Order: sequence, then C-alpha cells, then structure tokens
Amino acid sequence: MRTLSIVCGLAIALCSWSHLAAGQFNDVLSIGDAAPAWVDLPGVDDKTHSLADWKEKPFVVVVFTCNSCPVSNDYEERINAFAKKHEADVAVIAINVNIVAADKLPKMQERAKEKKYVFPYLYDETQKIGKAYGAAFTPEFFLLNKERKVVYMGGMDDNSDPEIVKHHYLEDALQAAQKGEKPATAETTSIGCRVRYVNERRKKSS
Repeated sequence: MRTLSIVCGLAIALCSWSHLAAGQFNDVLSIGDAAPAWVDLPGVDDKTHSLADWKEKPFVVVVFTCNSCPVSNDYEERINAFAKKHEADVAVIAINVNIVAADKLPKMQERAKEKKYVFPYLYDETQKIGKAYGAAFTPEFFLLNKERKVVYMGGMDDNSDPEIVKHHYLEDALQAAQKGEKPATAETTSIGCRVRYVNERRKKSS
C-alpha cells in the first residue's frame, strides 16, 4: 500500500512538472524551448521544404493557418504585409495541417495564387508538426530566433478586425528580439478556429 502511494505521488509530481514545463497557453512548448524542426513538407510551389532551408535568416515566424477558417482569412493581408516588411531578416512560413477537403494542397495552391502569398505555404497531412508545436488554433504564430528557440508564441495581435487592434504582439516581440531583449509579452492566446486534429482513437477503430 505504501509502495502504491509512493508511485501515485511520483506520477502526480511528474504530471505537475510536465504541465509546468509547458507554456502558459501552450500545452507542449514554453518560451525558450528549441523549436521542432520539419523535413520535406510539400508546398504550394510544388517543392518540398525543411526548417533548415532558412538557416541564414536571423528569425523565423512559423504560422499555423488554413484555408477554411474565416479568422485565418482575416489575417492573410496582415501576414503578407509582415512578410514583405521584414523580408531581409525574417522568414515567414505558413503551415496547414488540416485534412478536410477545403484545406488539401490543391486548394492551398488556389488560395495562395488568388491572395498572392509572398511566403511559403506548406502542408503536413500527418499533422505531426502541428502537434509538436502544440498549435491549437488557426492562425497561431511562433517567433524563432537565430538559435531556433521560441521567443514568442500566440496571436499576431489582439483582434481579427485590423481597424481596432491595440496590441501588435508579434511585431513587438520581433522588435525586442532584434535588440537582443526579451519581449514584454512572450505568450498570448490565439484568436481563431480550432485546428482539426484527427481523433486518434476514432482513427484506429475505423
């Protein structure tokens, strides 16, 4: 009985530590963690891309997004503008992990062409990279420094309506990181639609 109590206590402690190790709003990553890398994800340009492709860039912004979320659609122009403004030292990379018909690669190619994306738009049908980042919403942003550690994660700003945005979290975080400083706000909740992860239990039973 004493042994069982000890084992249970250790299990609770490990679970508590695991929760504390993650971020305030992210169940997987915390600020300062090494960013999960990906290899050979297909893009809308009919090429495959890895995180290492942008090793010369001082900063990388990974944004999990999709076609089918109206909030993601609201942010398209802002993401394009951000990518253009910071093209000299920031690689902006969009990744879609949804597997519904509207979010498959052919539809992504149509969307990227229609909206004139200036950033790579990649597809991960396995959904592994979304889970590795703990991405829960679209759009959700991760700012990585030269060492490819997470220095900011969450929303791009505080409102899907650009006319009433008060806090530009991603822009402010980048400016701080460029000065070698820690962002005043390093993590926020994201505004958007839930990422449509496949239910593993349902997947196995089908």
